[in-house]
Amino acid sequence: MNHIREPLPNSIKPDRVVNLNGKPFLFFSGTAYLGMNSNPEFTRLMEEGMRIYGSNYGSSRSGNFTIPVYEEAETAMAKHFKADAALTVSSGFMAAQLVVRYFEDKATFIYAPDCHPALFRNQADAIAGDYRNWVNALPGLLQQLPDENVVILTNSIDPLKVNSYDFSWISQVPVNKKITLIIDDSHGLGILGKAGEGVSGLLPEDHSVDIIIVSSLAKAMGMSGGVILTKSSLLSALRTSPFFTAASPMAPAFLYAYLHADELYQKERITLFANIDQLQQGIFSHTSLRSIPHYPVIYSSDNYLASNLYEQQVLISSFAYPGPEDDKITRIIVSSRHTEDDINFLLDKLKSESK
Repeated sequence: MNHIREPLPNSIKPDRVVNLNGKPFLFFSGTAYLGMNSNPEFTRLMEEGMRIYGSNYGSSRSGNFTIPVYEEAETAMAKHFKADAALTVSSGFMAAQLVVRYFEDKATFIYAPDCHPALFRNQADAIAGDYRNWVNALPGLLQQLPDENVVILTNSIDPLKVNSYDFSWISQVPVNKKITLIIDDSHGLGILGKAGEGVSGLLPEDHSVDIIIVSSLAKAMGMSGGVILTKSSLLSALRTSPFFTAASPMAPAFLYAYLHADELYQKERITLFANIDQLQQGIFSHTSLRSIPHYPVIYSSDNYLASNLYEQQVLISSFAYPGPEDDKITRIIVSSRHTEDDINFLLDKLKSESK
């Protein structure tokens, strides 16, 4: 592991290498796909933002004093993520729950399989199954519902077992229903689409469905916060919710950094996709691994892979999900922070595992 430079003794942040039990491990885990959490330039922008705005904004955005950076960043996000308007909140969970609680007494809810728990009203909303089978059954289910108002909830992609979703079905839903589609794009925002716009770039243009996209900003975007992307009239209604009024917003320094990091995001996406291509080209013969073109997560059906790679000082993601009694989900996750040598080292170890 001579090519791995050990982290600084006082640094414990997850990067391409992490300290574990006094040893350096290659870190192919986490959700910092664009590496913003350890990017020196993004850190510099954060520090600059903190000097201007402080460490946080300890007030409600519904108060009689506001900081313009929120509206400036939300305008930029709406353009970047191809939405009518954007509203930032303190977390991705808050973004999802703010929308879910707004609709819970206004419509019948239909959940897609394996939705993120942030979209649940309670644990009973969780369902398992095959996404394609669910899509095929959806038109009949919608026709049977007596309620004219329906909310459908789904992820934009399956980041656990690594399956892509086709949203062409939203052009085929019954037009005699008022349908709202809520999509959690936490693992797609910044990655999916031609310019990192997320799932909005993959949706059909001709449809009668109201689209609401909710997302964490703590994954690819590298910010502690969440965002809601939809039409401005709905966001105006959400602003009057007690969930919004009573909550502190995300730290303004993150939004300052976002407004000045456009070229940085573009650069890191290019590096990430080069790393993904290198890794995916090297694993084509591994039958236990599944990947999606241009997506940074690789699923393994072999849960022993994590412990075997650990012996080689490579740390990948492997833990029971969503609860401790559930099966383990084992994945290899590449980021823009990895080097060509890092990926070659991993591929060499994977090759040894497949023999």
